Amino acid sequence: MSSQDRDRTLRSGRWFGTDDLSGFAHRSTLTPIGLSPEHFDGRPFVGIAQSWSDFAPCNAHFRQVAEHVKRGVAEAGGVALEFPTISLGENLAKPTAMLFRNLMAMDVEESIRMYPMDAVVLLGGCDKTLPAQLMGAASVDLPTVVVTAGPTSPRSYGGRRLGGGTDAWKLAERVRSGAADGSDVAAMEAAIMSTPGHCNEMGSASTITAVSEALGLAPAGSSTVPAMDGRRLAGAAAAGWLAVRMARDGGPQPSRILSREMFENAITLLMALGGSTNTIVHLLALAGRVGVELGLDDFARISARTPLLANLRPSGEFLLQDLDAAGGVPAMLAELAPLLHLDVPTVTGRTLGEEVAGAKATDRSVIASLDEPRAPTGGLAVVHGSLAPGGAVIKTSAASPELCVHRGPAVVFENVRDLAARIDDPELDVEPSSVLVLRNSGPKGGPGMPEWGMLPIPAKLLARGVTDMVRVSDARMSGTAFGTNVLHVAPESAAGGPLALVRDGDPIVLDVPAGRLDLEVDPAELERRRAELRPPTPRYRRGYGALYLRHVQQSDKGCDFDFLAKHPEEGPDNEAEGILEGWHGGW
Repeated sequence: MSSQDRDRTLRSGRWFGTDDLSGFAHRSTLTPIGLSPEHFDGRPFVGIAQSWSDFAPCNAHFRQVAEHVKRGVAEAGGVALEFPTISLGENLAKPTAMLFRNLMAMDVEESIRMYPMDAVVLLGGCDKTLPAQLMGAASVDLPTVVVTAGPTSPRSYGGRRLGGGTDAWKLAERVRSGAADGSDVAAMEAAIMSTPGHCNEMGSASTITAVSEALGLAPAGSSTVPAMDGRRLAGAAAAGWLAVRMARDGGPQPSRILSREMFENAITLLMALGGSTNTIVHLLALAGRVGVELGLDDFARISARTPLLANLRPSGEFLLQDLDAAGGVPAMLAELAPLLHLDVPTVTGRTLGEEVAGAKATDRSVIASLDEPRAPTGGLAVVHGSLAPGGAVIKTSAASPELCVHRGPAVVFENVRDLAARIDDPELDVEPSSVLVLRNSGPKGGPGMPEWGMLPIPAKLLARGVTDMVRVSDARMSGTAFGTNVLHVAPESAAGGPLALVRDGDPIVLDVPAGRLDLEVDPAELERRRAELRPPTPRYRRGYGALYLRHVQQSDKGCDFDFLAKHPEEGPDNEAEGILEGWHGGW
């Protein structure tokens, strides 16, 4: 085939479209995987970012899903090439999967950039996997389609369908209070996890997958389809078709889709779902990757005008399968239409309004109407004040209303080891009105900002029937968790934030309606305490951990690395430069 016969308009054409030694080497390299000269006749090459792992059961079915993406790509006339990336299994990754979200984002970004692909399909599901993929893909800016894992199918125990994380937390409290024993634990252990797929409540994974629809990167209606439902395989094939079309059309690319208006749509859905606080961190990081100015005040503003519509655990009664049966995310977005920007483009080329036109809720017990919401404002709130100058967040839909305005004395734990050692000590000086404080658990202090923010209720208070208390930390909380937990306090204590200055007995005031979190201690006394502070000893001195500690930003900036945010003068960075440069002579 002569050079004039080859299609070099595609990005992959820079690898395969030349009749020189460079093109020869690139084409012949793929002969061992079964490609022949006909595959290099201008067909689009679609990369499939594969996050399958035995360590991540959320994503355990992705090898099968990938085969159906490949089927769709081939049927549409493209060539699909699968490539592996880091896989972040939330439950097994220590000290926390969040520590490695940025590493996976870098892995995804550089894999997309260095290989000959014209579009990419992201296979993501577990909590930090999809955010990392979105961050990496957005930084390269090739046409991108999201295929999510889908929720696991629930089993029943004691006449109740189990929601993985939420019911595990409830079991832990019952065990600590003496209301459950070893037989309960064994029975629940055999039932709590059922099929591949992510948690089936509106936890972190379910929230970010749902939000990927509102961001316009996942096809409408795709995120709530159960992992083991045949519709997920059909949807994977359709995503392959779509990726080929996008490659041929040259887009739309993430930079066209991820506008400020689309982020506002995503935040609106987040609030109406009563979704995970973790999504705030991920959306802030993603916005930084595409140069969209987004801050905690935007979340507070949108929450104030967005009612809570979804009746989903841990904030409500139902599971993801119920949301899917009630119309899924398209029905939620259709209900929220008066609050949305509907004329923004999505991955299909149609506008968001066109994507959700005709969708409607079929079960008002799952999706409430805009006129009769479950709550007048969104499921999350932002607070600022002398204890959180950079802000903090609280999942109000899973909190106790009577504790959302509260003043109480602090009971301080230096770190999670101190918490574990003393929380059930009968001599612990704590009352139901106390405010439990955990520090040194943020991005630098954790490190990685682990999900330690749902501090356990002290055993002696559990025995008295106490089920909730105000808890304040610079940590995160699992999206499946619940309680009056103030999270993501910024700046964190390890960065010298006011949380580092709190002492036992200090009055702390939480006023969610007023958006306040304050430490009622004389400023002069706080300055005296600050003079006594000593910087913490870094946990890591080499490798990725050291890189993380040097460059991670605070939670109000999304905990991304400072050098990965998009600069105003920076354009798309998806060029294939220097391909075997200088290796052409004499051909």
